[in-house]
Amino acid sequence: MTNDSIEQMRLLVERLNEASEAYYNGQGELMTDHEWDALFDRLVEMERETGVVLDDSPTHNVSADSISGRKERHEYPALSLAKTKLVSELVKWAEGRPVWVSWKLDGLTLVVTYDNGRLTKIVTRGNGHEGTNITHMATAIEGIPLTLTYKGHLVIRGEAVISYADFQKFLMETDEDYANPRNLASGSLALRDSSEVAKRHIRWIPFSLVYTDSDQTEWGDRMDSLAHMGMTPVERERIDTPDIDTMNTVINKWTEKVTNGENPFPVDGLVITYNDTVFAASGSVTGHHATRGGLAFKWQDEEAQTTLDRVEWSCAASKISPVAVFEPVELEGTIVRRASLCNISECERLGIGGTGTSITVIKANKIIPKVVRVDAKVGNLYIPDKCPVCGSPTVIYNSEGSETRTLHCTNSLCPAKQLKIFSRFVSKEGMNIDGLSEATLAKFVNRGWITEYADIYQLRSHIREIAHMEGFGEVSASKIMRAIDKSRNVEAVRLLYALNIPMCGIDVCKRLLEAYKLDILIEEASMRSDSAFFSHIPGIGPEKSASVVNWFHDEGNRKKVEHLLEQVEVNQPEMKSKGGKCQGLTFVITGDVHYYRNRAQLKTYIEEQGGKVTGSVSKSTTWLINNDATSTSGKNRKAQELGIGIMTEKEFIDKYNPDMRINDTPDLFA
Repeated sequence: MTNDSIEQMRLLVERLNEASEAYYNGQGELMTDHEWDALFDRLVEMERETGVVLDDSPTHNVSADSISGRKERHEYPALSLAKTKLVSELVKWAEGRPVWVSWKLDGLTLVVTYDNGRLTKIVTRGNGHEGTNITHMATAIEGIPLTLTYKGHLVIRGEAVISYADFQKFLMETDEDYANPRNLASGSLALRDSSEVAKRHIRWIPFSLVYTDSDQTEWGDRMDSLAHMGMTPVERERIDTPDIDTMNTVINKWTEKVTNGENPFPVDGLVITYNDTVFAASGSVTGHHATRGGLAFKWQDEEAQTTLDRVEWSCAASKISPVAVFEPVELEGTIVRRASLCNISECERLGIGGTGTSITVIKANKIIPKVVRVDAKVGNLYIPDKCPVCGSPTVIYNSEGSETRTLHCTNSLCPAKQLKIFSRFVSKEGMNIDGLSEATLAKFVNRGWITEYADIYQLRSHIREIAHMEGFGEVSASKIMRAIDKSRNVEAVRLLYALNIPMCGIDVCKRLLEAYKLDILIEEASMRSDSAFFSHIPGIGPEKSASVVNWFHDEGNRKKVEHLLEQVEVNQPEMKSKGGKCQGLTFVITGDVHYYRNRAQLKTYIEEQGGKVTGSVSKSTTWLINNDATSTSGKNRKAQELGIGIMTEKEFIDKYNPDMRINDTPDLFA
């Protein structure tokens, strides 16, 4: 043993602990799992060679979260699992006993306790002996029942995870910067606002029933009992004879599930567990591992060296993120050409250069392409001073509470910031364009193909380019085009919802279109100065009315609608009659109205009662409604020439709407 060896170990311990603290507390990623595992294995080797273990070595201490709040000691210590990358060691550890294989979920471990059928506490793993009580987050975390039919004492460990899909959606819709779903889950649980946490879609998946009053001793039975209680335990498979051939077959099958994307949640390996929980509890504790508590299997990451072609800057929400584009390499049975570089800080940490830089890439946990090191730097990284989508100036700033540096567009109207809007436009409730996910929309926006709604209907001009984009092909491109063409014939309510008018959900859109045809609605909203114009409609108060009027008063919005209507055909069913007081009659309305909110409200009533309203007087007109019946207006003269009666609004009400409550002195709304 030499002082140099101890110093090297000290440096390894400091680097590993610093990276773990960031990893377990939702901060920026300081190194990849691949790098961490390599350094950890090196530290284990040096400890074995020297016989020395430093007090704060991560090989003998549980990595702790530092979520603030009331601390609580665990009833049963939550120790880490020993790990291996060799199937032969799994077989040796199993000792020929029946075992279970399950996912090693990559999230934040929570210990959940029930007593007498009620949830009593949720505690983070913390340092394995003491964690933070976050019971107040119970309703914000999916998968944790508040009550159970089982009335005994239960202690359950599970992993709080966020799916890849929800993680990508979160990044698209916010300015926050997280390296992976695990960081987001950890950072979310540190928040105080449970309603905000609920938006992150954190799901708790049980992986161990630590204690039960029942006499169940088999791990598989315990997992089944949790399922019967309404929980969704971790996916699992039993192996009765864990020999090398059987274990290899099972491991390969589960590995394929990862590479094929069959598991929606992030994992960083597999876990094998004894079915006999009594035998499992009989092991000793070495360092911070229970020797029979379970063994983690981590995949050997396949590396490939390649050459950087360029760094693309991809826009999503307000962030502009760097993406490495390199000479294609085969990893885990697939061809890889691109890998996210996350942010400027990650590029600087890796030492990313320009075209020709030699890099090493992996598919982290068999899924996510990742640059793990720069082997030979050529030139320097270019950070754009203009947004690649809209050309506006960019700015670099640090995320709050973090040293992570990210690039942002300064233009609040940049199309790349409208991904959430475009996503609602193409949604099932909106234009129902299948195949245009947020990720796909982001790619088209970044290429400048989509800046407003109507551009989606011009994508056919880019079909050859789409077909050659990574992850598409001719079949996918054709399917997208067919879905776009199909959406050209659209119901009015879908189109109105798709416009993303604030406060206009499906119900509000239906109510508006029960009162007005879409073209009239747009015309009235665009020309009216009265922001409460639509508030007479049941369920549409002054605030929602103002939102519609103000939206259509914006010239930019009106232009977008005009361009969109040139691309689609809108269908709106005839308004259903609610009575027959005006059945078979045709009216023309002119001048101001005093008792109805506006002429549109009067028109709506006539149509609801089976009548028609036209814009000009003709032989088919039954009545002309004009509060100034003696005027010499063109419509009055025409009615007199044709012998058509002229009635005031009050006369119309007395004859056709006698149940309407009115004042003797009308309110002059117009």
